Formats: sequence, structure tokens, C-alpha cells
Amino acid sequence: MSSTSQTAPSEASKGAGPTPPPLASTGGIPSLKNRIPKLEPRRRRAEPANPTPAPETPLAPPRPDPVTLTFKVPTRRILSPKDHQLFLSSPTYNLILSFIFRLSESVVDRPISSVKPTDLSPAARTILTILDETDTLCQDSPDDQGGSRFGNKTFRSNPLPTMALHPPLPSPFLRHPSATAELSTYLLHSFGNRSRIDYGSGHELNFAMWLLCLHQLSILQPSDFPALVLHVFTRYLHVMRRIQLTYYLEPAGSHGVWGLDDYQFLPFLFGASQLVHHPFLTPRAIHQELSLEEFGGEYLYLGQVAFVNSTKTVKGLRWHSPMLDDISSARSWAKIEGGMRRMFVSEVLGKLPVMQHFLFGALIPAAEEMSEGAAQEEEEKDDEGGEVEVFDDKQGVRHVHQPAVGWGDCCGIKVPSSLAAAEEMRKRGGGGSCGGYRLTEGTNSRLLGMCQLVKWLIYS
Repeated sequence: MSSTSQTAPSEASKGAGPTPPPLASTGGIPSLKNRIPKLEPRRRRAEPANPTPAPETPLAPPRPDPVTLTFKVPTRRILSPKDHQLFLSSPTYNLILSFIFRLSESVVDRPISSVKPTDLSPAARTILTILDETDTLCQDSPDDQGGSRFGNKTFRSNPLPTMALHPPLPSPFLRHPSATAELSTYLLHSFGNRSRIDYGSGHELNFAMWLLCLHQLSILQPSDFPALVLHVFTRYLHVMRRIQLTYYLEPAGSHGVWGLDDYQFLPFLFGASQLVHHPFLTPRAIHQELSLEEFGGEYLYLGQVAFVNSTKTVKGLRWHSPMLDDISSARSWAKIEGGMRRMFVSEVLGKLPVMQHFLFGALIPAAEEMSEGAAQEEEEKDDEGGEVEVFDDKQGVRHVHQPAVGWGDCCGIKVPSSLAAAEEMRKRGGGGSCGGYRLTEGTNSRLLGMCQLVKWLIYS
């Protein structure tokens, strides 16, 4: 009897499942000490390495002796994909890349206020005077745009060409009077295309090339580089914003959401350099209105984002600038700066539709094997755009754009200016001025502005 009673409980326990945990010494609470997994810090996944390294700054070639140069009016020399490849392997390509990257490197960790107006050289002050004259010419805006969302045709008869061809050139610019025509051509084409009434990164590049020509003539020195970015280029941006708002310039190439910005690129390259080692402003700061308002006047990247926000009729970078929104997830400004260098190489200098309009002269020479120059007047006709031969971005096939047909999908469709939409909405009572970085005040006015915009898009 005793042996049976002793084995029965053990047999019953075999079918009763796992043995319960031992009870703690107090209160009969199970001890889970050996059952809780050990807590370990989460290991952050390493970001995938970009197979394309950030381009290095090439060695700047020596500046030419102006006495040995024969100055001429710059012309287009990239007339075929072969010409473009010759350009990419030429010393001029390294000259342009070196100049732009050296400008960017000169403002690393430097806000705009770090260069005082009293620190500007006479040449830098002269350039600011020219830009001030341009701004004054644009202050008299057209009386009425007529409700159109496309470019204002009065831009074709504006006085900018006269000012650019005969700019005020006090000393030291008079040192090389024979170079005036060559210099003025780059300046003229930095304010947009009068025929198509558009503006894009190619025109912005022309302004940088105007500065490069002045550097080639030793009018500008490397010591002027910080002032060129923080004062001269910043002033140029403000002038172009006024021109865009006044004449409703259309985005050249209709980049839209596929680009950083409808119009500019260099503010993002230079602005990222300014913020490379900033102690508290992170890439996510572009989503914070207070950061944009407080620091937009000191850093080009934030200032450009603030202006982009002010000219869109929807709120949020996610909707109107998804590429900027994606870039803001980067871990550091250094990564963004490297990415901007890659984009400048691939999306500006490396794009045939952009570089086919690039101008070559004596100061920025073309390779000897490149095609002979094409007259720039082909694209500056005063009719409805004229016939313009261009290259397809994908296949490199030359074709003609005619005014009756318009611009095809290959080179960007003709699109209305977002600035025009915002300004027309403001005129109809939908919000504040674009130039003030805030279109609307409060939710009600935003909803009112959007309703008016929808009505305008549907019924106008």
C-alpha cells in the first residue's frame, strides 16, 4: 500500500505539463529571474554606403594671362552628346568644378553675418551695386498679370538686357575693357530666358560663371570667396526672387517634385556647407517653422526652404518638395553636403539638357574638338519662343520644339509657375505676400485660400 501511494503522484505529475516555477520565499510569488531575457542595447543598423563617393575638389588650373586672350561673345558649343562627353573630360570641366566647390568650402561653419559689409573688397562692392541696380529695375512690377499662371510676356521687354550689356563698371573692372562683352553675356543670361520666360539651375550657373570670369581676370581673389557666397550670391537670390514674383517666371525644365527646387540648386550646396558642424541645427530643422524663421537669414539652406514653403499652395515639404523631405532624414549635414556635390556633378554638369545651353568664351574655353559655336540669338527670339533645337535627356536625339507644339515630355512640359499660383491666390484674398515667407495666417485663411485656388484652377 505504501509503495503504491508513493508512485502515484509522480505518474500523475508526468501528464500535468511543465513543472511550475519555484515559489519565492515570501508571499508565494513565482520567481521569474531565470526566465526574463537579458536586456541588451539595440544595435543601430549601419547606413548603406553610397557606391558613388562624394566628388573631391579638383586642383584649380592656373589663371590665364589676359594679354594672351582674344575676348569674344560666348556661344554654345555643346551641340551633340559627343560634345558633352568632350566637355566632361576637358580642363574646363575641372575649372568649373573647382571654382564651385572652393566657393562651398570657403563658407564651412560660417553664417552670413560672419562676413561684415566693411570686410568686402571693392570688387565685391561693385558687384553688389550692379545687383542693386537690377533690383531697382524690377521694383516697378507689371500693372496686371491678367490672372495668368504662366510667365508674364512683359518680361521680354524689360530693361534688364540693357543693364546687363552696359552695367555700371567702375574701377577695378575697367582694367579689361575688351572683356566687357564676354562678361556681360554671362550676366545677361543669369536672369532667365526672355523668350521662354523661364528660369532654372542653368541660369543660376551662368551667374556663377560670371563670377568665375571675374576671378579668371584676377578682379576677384580667393580671399573674396566667403563674401561672394554670403553676400553677393545671397543678394542675387533676393533679386531673382523679386524677378520670379514680378514676372512669374516658369521653372525651366519643369523639374517640379523631381528636383530639389523649381529654380535653384546652389543655395542647398552652399547652405549645407554652412551647417556641416552646427552644434544644434540638424537636418530635421527644415520642418520646424521657428528654426526657419530664426535662422533662415543666416543659413542659405534654411532660407531657401523657407522661401519654397512660402511659394507653395499646400503646407508641408512632404507634399510639395518630397526630395527635400527625404534628404532631411540624413544623420548629418556632412552627408547632405556630400550628396549635394554628387547632385551638382550628375544633375547640373552631367545633364545634356542643361549643359547644351552653356556658353563658352575665352575665359571659359571649350575643347578644341567640340562643335563650332551656335548663335545664342536662336533662343532669344522675340516671338512665341521661336524654333529651338534641343536634345532628349535619355536618348540624346536632336529634335525641334516649335511654338505651336510647345515643349514635350522629353525636355520638360511647359508648366505654370508655383509663384504665380501663390501670388494670384494672394491677390484674390487668399493670404499674405509670398516674399514674407508666410502666405496665410491661421487655418481659416489657409482653407479659404485653398478653396479659392481650386475654383481658379477649375473655372479660369
